[in-house]
Amino acid sequence: MPDKQLLHLVFGGELVRPDSDQFVDPSKLHIVGIFPSYEDAYKAWRGATGQTIDDAHTRYYIVHLHRFLDPAADDHKH
Repeated sequence: MPDKQLLHLVFGGELVRPDSDQFVDPSKLHIVGIFPSYEDAYKAWRGATGQTIDDAHTRYYIVHLHRFLDPAADDHKH
């Protein structure tokens, strides 16, 4: 059986304040994509953050979707 698929979502957008996690307009979030591993998600995250490095109000996140899909799983991987 192949390794368990560990999906990760990369998204971001403009924050109300740089020290906040609240978005100015959640309907305008930039969904970078869903990736099959943390490593792939991290590469996409780095690419997105690199494009907005001079904008303190824009932040990108990696969400571990596999933890939402199977919260009971004892997963110590990214």
